[in-house]
Amino acid sequence: MLLLPRRTATWCCSFALMIVGTACGSAKAPVEPSTVARTGALRRIVVLGDSLAVSPSRTDAFPARLQERLDAAYPGWIVGNEGVGGDTTSDGLQRLDRALSEGTAILILELGANDGLRGTQIDTIEANLSAIVERVRARGITVLLCGMETPPWKGWNYSLEYHRLFPRLAARYEIPLVPFLLEGVALSPELNGDDLIHPNASGARRIADTVWPYLERLVVERAAKVGN
Repeated sequence: MLLLPRRTATWCCSFALMIVGTACGSAKAPVEPSTVARTGALRRIVVLGDSLAVSPSRTDAFPARLQERLDAAYPGWIVGNEGVGGDTTSDGLQRLDRALSEGTAILILELGANDGLRGTQIDTIEANLSAIVERVRARGITVLLCGMETPPWKGWNYSLEYHRLFPRLAARYEIPLVPFLLEGVALSPELNGDDLIHPNASGARRIADTVWPYLERLVVERAAKVGN
């Protein structure tokens, strides 16, 4: 889980919302399901994440909400939730090979929140995420990177460099970026649990709303590559 003292939770979320106002990128228009070339073959999407991927539970977390959308629009795609509470980018790198089961076509990379809260060196976070991206792409798997923000516990410079990290990685590897995974969820009591950090069921749905336009486009592109 993301470990955050309750008395500072609201303040930290406020900071994240201030940062996200400057986040770059926006979702493209959704693609109509009728434009997708379907093969009937099983395709797998893996979410490599931390507690945000399993909150409030695996059955109600945002990967499960994405699965519902895929079932309705693109049958045959399966979401594998490889979220582990408390995981850092280093943890994700260590278990990457086990997470990438056969048939994986897309990786949703949702890691880095715990690194930021612990004040892990930006260079270390960047190296870990870069290694994950490079190893995944070497296997022909498409990466969707999820951006995050962190409060200024280690100083404003740290928080700003952390903010710049995700767009920099997306640009370097030319991969799509969800600018801020918790957009519209951070700070909202209605969308979070008592700690105001981990999403409730409604918050998980909102996260899925944020991720879906980016994921849908990748599903369409992967399906088009193999043709009818």
